Amino acid sequence: MKCGYVAVLGQPNAGKSSLVNFFVGEEVAIVSHRRQTTRNSILGIKNGEGYQIIFIDTPGIHHSKNNLDKFMMKNVRNALAGADVVLYLFDGTKSLEDEELQYIQMLKNKAEKLILVQTKADKKQVANDLGALQVSVMNGKNIDVLLNKIVDYLPENEQIYEDDLYTDKSVSFLISEKIRGFLLNNLDKEIPHGVAVEIVNFEEMTDIVKIEAEIICEREQHKGIIIGKNGSVLKKLGQETREYIENLLEKKCMLKLFVKVDKDWRNKNINKYYQ
Repeated sequence: MKCGYVAVLGQPNAGKSSLVNFFVGEEVAIVSHRRQTTRNSILGIKNGEGYQIIFIDTPGIHHSKNNLDKFMMKNVRNALAGADVVLYLFDGTKSLEDEELQYIQMLKNKAEKLILVQTKADKKQVANDLGALQVSVMNGKNIDVLLNKIVDYLPENEQIYEDDLYTDKSVSFLISEKIRGFLLNNLDKEIPHGVAVEIVNFEEMTDIVKIEAEIICEREQHKGIIIGKNGSVLKKLGQETREYIENLLEKKCMLKLFVKVDKDWRNKNINKYYQ
């Protein structure tokens, strides 16, 4: 059969996570309008007739400002090094800057099997001469064409993951990302980028699961914003997360959320929250 790893690269908000989720058919990565949503490299697994594609959804390519940024860019380099196929996605509604064009040229020289993907094809596109495949997860344009091209590029290999798996990440990781995704989509300005989520207790029984999660922020004033007036934000977050967990595990969930301050954790304590 055909089986291999496909690195999904591109700048922040190029549509990488949306494409991976679309192919896999499950929410394995956060989708947000904010830049640099993905922090870890996340595997999304698609099984089909005679093939298994292991997508590596990577953080957006950007300049490093702190230790968290460096961690994210290390994940990008590792994904590129271990990939059988490389997808480079770029937003088709925007003109490409010289720096991104130079990066694409580098990939052309370095990656043996590279597919350039022009995303958001359901909207008006900016012309370019890269010969990229225009796709859209909104209306499905050329998704089948892209899938067939990926399968053609995959090496002949034994199946790596079982058929019923769609990600390599733990349930705890998926829950922590669900919480962080809520914060990204519901809080203003830069607060979400200074937030990490840690599952500090996970106890699963026959008919119920008990979970305690800590939301870590960098400033005391951010703590109040995350909690919200009279606890409104935290209450809504708890309700959505609890529903997600109960659907995921098919059992009742007792969820406790805590917010704590860890000043400058993105530089000082990155290894505590991200391995």
